[in-house]
Amino acid sequence: MGRGWRVLLIGGGLWMAVELGMAAEIVYPLTKTVPQVDDYHGVQVPDPYRWLEDDVRVNPEVRAWVEAQNAVTFRFLEQIPEREFLRRRLTQLWNYEKFSPPSRQGPRYVFSKNDGLQNQFVLYTQDTLDSPAELLIDPNTWSPDGTVALSGTSFSDDGRYLAYGVQDAGSDWRTWRLLDVASRQPLPDELRWIKFNTPAWLKDGSGFFYARYPAPEPGAAFQTLNLNQRVYLHRLGSSQDDDVLVYARPDEPTWGFQPSVSDDGQYLVITAWKGTDDKYRVFYKRIDQLDGDAVHLVGEMEHEYSFLGNDGTTFYFRTDRDAPRRRVVAIDIRQPQPERWREVIPQQPHVLTDVNLIGNTFFATYLRDAVTQVKLFTTAGEYVRDVEFAGLGTASGFGGKRTDTETFYSYASFATPPSIYRYDPVTGTSTLWRRAAVDVRPEDYVVDQVFYTSKDGTRIPMFLAYKRGLKQDGSAPTLMYGYGGFNIALTPSFSVARLLWMDLGGLFAMPNLRGGGEYGEDWHVAGTKTRKQNVFDDFIAAAEWLIAQNYTRPDRLAIQGGSNGGLLVGACLTQRPDLFGAALPAVGVMDMLRFHKFTAGRFWVDDYGCADNPDEFRALYAYSPYHALKPGTRYPATLVTTADTDDRVVPGHSFKFAARLQACQAGSAPTLIRIETRAGHGAGKPTAKIIEETADQWAFLVKVLNIELPADRPAQVDCVSSPERSHDGTR
Repeated sequence: MGRGWRVLLIGGGLWMAVELGMAAEIVYPLTKTVPQVDDYHGVQVPDPYRWLEDDVRVNPEVRAWVEAQNAVTFRFLEQIPEREFLRRRLTQLWNYEKFSPPSRQGPRYVFSKNDGLQNQFVLYTQDTLDSPAELLIDPNTWSPDGTVALSGTSFSDDGRYLAYGVQDAGSDWRTWRLLDVASRQPLPDELRWIKFNTPAWLKDGSGFFYARYPAPEPGAAFQTLNLNQRVYLHRLGSSQDDDVLVYARPDEPTWGFQPSVSDDGQYLVITAWKGTDDKYRVFYKRIDQLDGDAVHLVGEMEHEYSFLGNDGTTFYFRTDRDAPRRRVVAIDIRQPQPERWREVIPQQPHVLTDVNLIGNTFFATYLRDAVTQVKLFTTAGEYVRDVEFAGLGTASGFGGKRTDTETFYSYASFATPPSIYRYDPVTGTSTLWRRAAVDVRPEDYVVDQVFYTSKDGTRIPMFLAYKRGLKQDGSAPTLMYGYGGFNIALTPSFSVARLLWMDLGGLFAMPNLRGGGEYGEDWHVAGTKTRKQNVFDDFIAAAEWLIAQNYTRPDRLAIQGGSNGGLLVGACLTQRPDLFGAALPAVGVMDMLRFHKFTAGRFWVDDYGCADNPDEFRALYAYSPYHALKPGTRYPATLVTTADTDDRVVPGHSFKFAARLQACQAGSAPTLIRIETRAGHGAGKPTAKIIEETADQWAFLVKVLNIELPADRPAQVDCVSSPERSHDGTR
């Protein structure tokens, strides 16, 4: 049967092309172009979709484009017969109780819990670990669609008051409010225009320090650059307008600040940062002398100095100065010269990722080939013991105060649901507190770690997870997930979505790429700026290894990543479109020449470099996914996902990439974009939206990779149904 074409006029001045053939109709908006050309160091760079950078809430033409694209995408997804089964099965798997590790806050314990399908976690208190839980805050009551989330908590030292962050529609902006914990009565205080920091309470609970940005211009809150953050002191019961300015650097508008209060309540410690790298300057003030100048203690934005606690004038820091895998040092603020520092915990063979000071003991978390190890040391640096774990997994938590006599942690792996333990630092005993009751048998799955060689000979680790009995005959549908940036380590974690993928007969693969934090600062730097291509080479080499080892083949191989991982997927699908059968780039950084002009984008210059620099421009332009797309190329099936309120990676990145991908696609594989409404970069997204988006992604892969659902799949069961969704992504 031959092909025919029709052209339809739709709202907003856009046009649709309808391809008619053997397959179901696929309708793509023919996105308008503009004659925008920019000069970068003598290189003329077209940007024909510049208009799609405008805020969807402000520009009606962009809004019309979003509605048209969502109509295309959901029409395609609705024609996939397996989609409803996948949604129901995900809903069934997701429906289990989830807990956070508890913490001691004054006279009571505090923890978060989700009954299973609640859109947001609920905050509870307990008098003892065995007493009935009492509701403290339920954010599910804050909005009908679950898009307003509890995001951040800070308790006063005695546990009497709680400052908590409210996140609306996934935005990075937080509004902080106050609650009297014992009476559950809200205080009138409300603090706005806060990002990227958590309040630090005065020892007596009369107020707290925090940092905020100036209020943005009307209509610019979700796109304007974040500059001129300042540190304030807020007193309980007062207006934010009356807050006392404690520290500001108008000469350094790009600096941000995290305030902390020392263990003894005597010092305000201000950690200054200017990007995503852990490179700081640290200042302090005596709290009884806040009118005085801040003292610059350590750092020139060249190394990490993470404040851990103090003994009087002795301040403890985690640092990578003279230790790319990090160490712990003690600095006497009266004699802060580096030659007078005392090394408490020397650099170890494995990278130190976290340190907590609990019960006068340092809990030092290390990664050994991306698997968690935790070691205990005294404040004098004497080794105490290791915390024992089983298998290839990740332990997280170990929070608490200097005076606590216990701590809690969660342990999980790809096929092992989270279990939460109470740990006694004196005896070294772990006692189970909660175990997730998930419909899964861990023994039915295999979790393994392999090593492969990248293009330049670098040895890269990769986790593999699959259902026992998988045949290594080159036919396994494979989902490869990656990140590779910002010193962030990918470690084994439990996900019912990935569990379902394995139940479908799929292999899940997660390589630990350069640019991440798996092996320390040298590993991180090897994947940054003009060396960023190493990250893509590592990912491509992982795909080639899986094919060479006869796990899969290109038409059965999908790649997935979000944010910086979305960039990874975009770069790899443009560099090696022949290597993959499908791609799922989520909230990705796709225009590498303009990312620094929006919201938090300027912070990423640490990792990416900047097009204003000629050498860095050449590296960025060479791999920028938006610019690397070439007309007449057969690209793999692609489902781009983003959200209209993402003010971390503004959705214009995904909009422009998707528009250009559709224009360049020469093959028959679908190239779609799914744009969520009232959602952001990911944090705070309600459970219902997560399930719907994941079901759509898995349905897309089932369709384009030609996956047959297992004959012995679980029968469909009655689940809490999701609201009907219209083509524009709204409910």
